[in-house]
Amino acid sequence: MPIGITSVGGYVPPHVVDNAQIGRWAEVSEDWIQSRTGILQRRYGSDELTTSDMATRAARPLLEDASLRQRVGVVILATATPDQPQPATATFVQGQLGLHAVPAFDVNAVCSGFLFGMAIAEALLTTRGVSDHALVIGADKYSTIIDRADRRTVSLFGDGAGAVLLGPVPDGYGIQGASLLADGRATSFVRVEAGGTRRPLTPERRKAGEHLFRMEGRSVRDWGLQFVPKAVHEALHQAHLTVDEIDRAVFHQGNTRLVYSLADEIGIEHSKLALTAPCYGNTAAASIPLTLKEEHAQRPLQRGDRVLLASVGGGMTAAAMVLTWY
Repeated sequence: MPIGITSVGGYVPPHVVDNAQIGRWAEVSEDWIQSRTGILQRRYGSDELTTSDMATRAARPLLEDASLRQRVGVVILATATPDQPQPATATFVQGQLGLHAVPAFDVNAVCSGFLFGMAIAEALLTTRGVSDHALVIGADKYSTIIDRADRRTVSLFGDGAGAVLLGPVPDGYGIQGASLLADGRATSFVRVEAGGTRRPLTPERRKAGEHLFRMEGRSVRDWGLQFVPKAVHEALHQAHLTVDEIDRAVFHQGNTRLVYSLADEIGIEHSKLALTAPCYGNTAAASIPLTLKEEHAQRPLQRGDRVLLASVGGGMTAAAMVLTWY
């Protein structure tokens, strides 16, 4: 039986950080931020709020039915900002949700991580008999790793989480195609240099800011416009669909301009786009499920709608998935 999204949830912290605040941190005008990113505000979590807290809050409403909770066979969390290096942040989420003995693990494909997690979950459900439902979450807290003096990154990112429950759907619905790719030649485009075995974090490296997030924005954009369409066309080919047959598109919300540029490159009408970048910014691995949740609330998807999900992330990575909504 095909696997599809049976429910979707999301969470953002209540604290709003507007462009005026970003401007004070990075010594840049509000007009500069808005004209280059299309982002008006983003959310920041409190110091006490963890990535696992946000992930749990996004997922908990999907598991209110006790009988359904018992059918969850795996928890996959996509994140590049874990609670701590070990153990997997997914295990904290599993514990908070009461999904005892259910396997739980993290996936890190940076902003593409959620779609990588979706593809893994579908494979587990269809080939390994891990039960008939999977919980897939994307959650990131970039406010903890952003250099607030770097206008190129602090203007983009916000905190949040999104979650979906995957389960069996009737024939003709659910996931119809998926494509994942990575390019290790481009690892320098998106990075946190220190804190791992390549460059252990020392006082000197912390002072130099090597523990903070860095991104080559133009290189990311150029790479994404080249490779995301390739992933999209492969997913469409698997689904035996053309781009004109897509009813709704949910892209990674890198920034508003990037969403529109990807749509133009792929051939998606802007009216079909879901958009949360103006109000939430780039929520990294959370952006696709969080945007899907907001879009479904504002413009409900109908049974039979063909939905395209696509992302670009560090690594570099790209991913695309085509599904028929049930």
